[in-house]
Amino acid sequence: MRKALIVGINDYRGTLSPLKGCLNDASAMHTVLETNGDNSPNFSIVDLHNVLKKADLKKAIVQLFSGSDDVALLYYSGHGFVNDINGYLVTPDACSYDEGLPMSELMNIVRKSKVRNKIIILDCCHSGTLGSTGGTTSCSEIVLGTTILTASTAEGCSIEIDGHGVFTNLLVQALQGGAADFTGNITPGGIYAFVDQSLGPWYPRPMFKTNVQEFVSLRKVTPQVPIDVIRLLTTFFEKPDDLFPLDPSFEDTNSPEEKHEVIQPYANPSNVAILKSLQKLQSIGLVVPFDAPYMYFAAMQSKSCRLTPLGIHYWNLVKEKRI
Repeated sequence: MRKALIVGINDYRGTLSPLKGCLNDASAMHTVLETNGDNSPNFSIVDLHNVLKKADLKKAIVQLFSGSDDVALLYYSGHGFVNDINGYLVTPDACSYDEGLPMSELMNIVRKSKVRNKIIILDCCHSGTLGSTGGTTSCSEIVLGTTILTASTAEGCSIEIDGHGVFTNLLVQALQGGAADFTGNITPGGIYAFVDQSLGPWYPRPMFKTNVQEFVSLRKVTPQVPIDVIRLLTTFFEKPDDLFPLDPSFEDTNSPEEKHEVIQPYANPSNVAILKSLQKLQSIGLVVPFDAPYMYFAAMQSKSCRLTPLGIHYWNLVKEKRI
């Protein structure tokens, strides 16, 4: 089972300034996490919008991390606060000396959870306090199976622009496919890399903390190149350092029916199909022509192609039947 709790709070009161983008962010996260790219079910989601009381937020988080599900994901967008004692997820009932749900309590809930993969994503100021070591927090232990993604460091603030948090906007783009690997899986590590590369030097830096033996896929999309084509790597290349020889029969435009000069051997349908697969693999950086600038010239000049270092990595994955 895969379940998610999505929290968005705009309506703060008193000395707490209201926010504009948190509900928009929560709605966008719901939409992208509910289904995979092929519209198959992904997460079973509970939304908690403008929750008023700290107790209600804590109750919902306890319920999320109860049981022994495969994945439980908490997303929070709202105010964050830090003092000399702790970091806090701020709820509208906050007051001095009771600023919200302490991050140490959140980590205690996660620490006791029997859920296999526990994912926490925070888009709030000082969110990097969660899982920090030393200093102002007592919530540092990250137990096995836990991954934390935050919009900022312990000292930093998150930013809203045009009704959305900058961090969550990139997070949604990553989950829509921007962070997908060649098999179409989107993992927390891929998401962090996407967000980190997308942010310029003037934006708060995201934080990524994890204690896992393997990354869980948070969403799956249709891969750029079909998996069956990637599995052909070991068919085309018996050994990872082999060259695959080409000749004009692999090029589909090298046919007497075409109105340009052609050479023998003419296009052969089975060889043409092979070259098209090799070109798909080239498009994602797994194969490159050898001693020729393009695959077309490699074929027409009877050259060859080879695996890239990344292609060798995926060749090994196919060989080991991990793809």
